[in-house]
Amino acid sequence: MIVNRERKFSGEILLYLAIAGPGVITALAGNGASGITTCSVAGARFGLSLTWVLVVSTFALIIFQEMSARMGAVTGKGLAALIRERFGLRAAFFAMIVLLVANISNTISEFAGIAASLDIFGVGIWKYLAVPAITILIWEIVTRGSFRWVEKFFMALCLIQLCYIVSGFLSRPDWGRVAISLVKPEFKVDSSFVYTAIAIVGTTVAPWMQFFVQGNVVDKGTGIGDYKYQKVDVISGIISANLISLFIIICCAFTIFPRSITTAEQAARALGPLAGQSASVLFALGLFGASMLSASVIPISTSYAVCEALGWESGIGKKYSEAPIFFGIFAFSLVTSTLVVLIPGISLVRVQLLAQELNGILLPIILVYMLSIVNDRRIMGEHVNGNCINIVAWAMAFGIIILSFTLFFVGLKGS
Repeated sequence: MIVNRERKFSGEILLYLAIAGPGVITALAGNGASGITTCSVAGARFGLSLTWVLVVSTFALIIFQEMSARMGAVTGKGLAALIRERFGLRAAFFAMIVLLVANISNTISEFAGIAASLDIFGVGIWKYLAVPAITILIWEIVTRGSFRWVEKFFMALCLIQLCYIVSGFLSRPDWGRVAISLVKPEFKVDSSFVYTAIAIVGTTVAPWMQFFVQGNVVDKGTGIGDYKYQKVDVISGIISANLISLFIIICCAFTIFPRSITTAEQAARALGPLAGQSASVLFALGLFGASMLSASVIPISTSYAVCEALGWESGIGKKYSEAPIFFGIFAFSLVTSTLVVLIPGISLVRVQLLAQELNGILLPIILVYMLSIVNDRRIMGEHVNGNCINIVAWAMAFGIIILSFTLFFVGLKGS
């Protein structure tokens, strides 16, 4: 009896490992340069005051990512394809245009993160050789590898983010204060505080993530019969990603707070004298790994979405001749982002703000689309949302819509 249970448990673990990937990769790719910068700024400027926002963001992302993964498992179609079928080509085309511009802006931010991490390591001017070389590496791995190989490459990049957990421990935090901050919301009548809180939500729940996780589930061939393992993958990925975000805030809160910084690079450099050179190096290494993961994943998400919306062939693991537009969009995103980052003296902070503003425009639309589709029995059958999930999902969507518009108008006012 015990042997049978052990075999069953081992079988369950193997099935989970076979299906795991889309949820973990999507969530950790959300911890790119923009996310790391936002959390670094939050910890350096406001200490632990904003950690509770991560808790709220974690629940919101679990709800929406789970819906995306479920739609992929039930229908075998990507989110953009379902939007086109449910709302028409015009609606899908508008969403894709905004997504394309927003994602290229996001990708530029990620390549800026790669360049910044190289600068911390002393590469300096050699970034003009290193960044294009990394671009070529990403292209070669994604276009020439099988789906499994590309997924393993992404999972390896995910592991690099464990550096932030080590950095957090090196900062010797007061864990009692951390625990209290997670469950005791703190508010400040300060525009910077409000803006940073909204930015944390915006970088945690990004539009491209919904397209990527669903497209990845479809590419992997996960059906509804194996969906329970995919659900575990999604939830565990989100908890892991936001735990890493928490450690970034902790690291900055217990070392460089209170200090006004604007980039993750400044945070990494400031850590050296205060928490030791090891913490600074680990922080920079984490920035490199996270930025490289996002710089690979976001362009793929763009390719998935645009091709699905317009009915073109897409998918990692296909040959270039089988999906030329898919890989063409991927190449365009990579090359454009690389060239912009290498322009001497360009202000990349403005590019990052543009990405956040465009995400703020698109996210409410995508959430409404998703909730309409996931509750359509003609599409989802018996796998529509339950009443309780719907109440929570619509409440969170409404809250995120308010925050997104606030972020957009604040950014517009500051332009």
